Amino acid sequence: MRIAMIGTRGVPARYGGFETAVEEIGLRLVKAGHEVRVYCRGDDDSAEYLGMHRVRLPAMKHPVTETLSHTALSVAHLLRHRADVALVFNAANAPLLPVIRAARIPVAVHVDGLEWKRAKWGPNGRRYYLANEQLSVALADELIADAVGIQDYYRERYGAQSIFIPYGAPIQEHCDFARLRELELDARGYHLVVARLEPENHVDVIIEGYLQSKATKPLVVVGSVPYPSDHQRRIRELAATDARVRLVGGVWDQDLLDALYAGAASYLHGHSVGGTNPSLLRAMGAGANVIAWDVNFNREVLGAYGSFFARPQQLAERIDATEADLPAAEANGVGARERAAEAYGWDDVALEYEQLCVDLLNRTRSRRHRTRI
Repeated sequence: MRIAMIGTRGVPARYGGFETAVEEIGLRLVKAGHEVRVYCRGDDDSAEYLGMHRVRLPAMKHPVTETLSHTALSVAHLLRHRADVALVFNAANAPLLPVIRAARIPVAVHVDGLEWKRAKWGPNGRRYYLANEQLSVALADELIADAVGIQDYYRERYGAQSIFIPYGAPIQEHCDFARLRELELDARGYHLVVARLEPENHVDVIIEGYLQSKATKPLVVVGSVPYPSDHQRRIRELAATDARVRLVGGVWDQDLLDALYAGAASYLHGHSVGGTNPSLLRAMGAGANVIAWDVNFNREVLGAYGSFFARPQQLAERIDATEADLPAAEANGVGARERAAEAYGWDDVALEYEQLCVDLLNRTRSRRHRTRI
């Protein structure tokens, strides 16, 4: 099959969950014998990556228009260079679905999390994202939900069926902790946050909770945001009040990032509006002891191998408990890794995407069929 993957920053994966999914799924589809085309942004001009064909196109550099402008150019290219199946990531790209449908290319939309709940959007932005959810429900041949909680949301709000395909987790059995010395860290000698500095990821609440704790180990915050914001400034102001808090910015060296996950005394996960979050799965796959924001998505993924918080004081208590009993925290991380290996394997995820593409191509999955259900 010729499979087009549209709506992300593309590969290599250097940004977020969508990009990681495209890379991991795409390379496995290539190995299975399919032709995979990934539409990309950025400065990398290479025509191929891990067997995937890269089509680099420009985008408007603005937080509101960047994604849709790039997807519009991607769809225009798709019309001239047809694929058998289109996989569109992010319901925000739903305004382009009528064009893909008019070209009679079967299309599935990965709807992601509840984008309209993100604090960075004002009333108009939230209405826009809700309208895009409705467009995705009305026009996609299939909706892809990466969490059961997202499936429930679309069923309850729109009466819409979707297919559940989660993200996968990279599993680390062994790790080179020597890389940690580059940041003057030791294994089990710090607490870790890895997140874009956006309000719904609650990095500010995590820092507040850490500052209320009795922690002796530093808090390492890995992450950035592509556009300056008041939230980013608040995080910097909080961090400046205590030398134990270290803002290290983005870490693009994947081996170093793996070492950071595996070596943390705890991984503090504040994401609240997504589905199955790739950072959470990566932490679990590295055997990290996870303390997560208390929402159904995070509880669904962690099962019995996580502890949860919704207020700074709750997090402070969890951090203090971790430092008081590090062996118990390590045992919890081992259990999380076993759960990730059993329930979130990338090979299984790719097989489900391959079967979805076969069904779309054969029209056994279609908008008409889904509406009838």
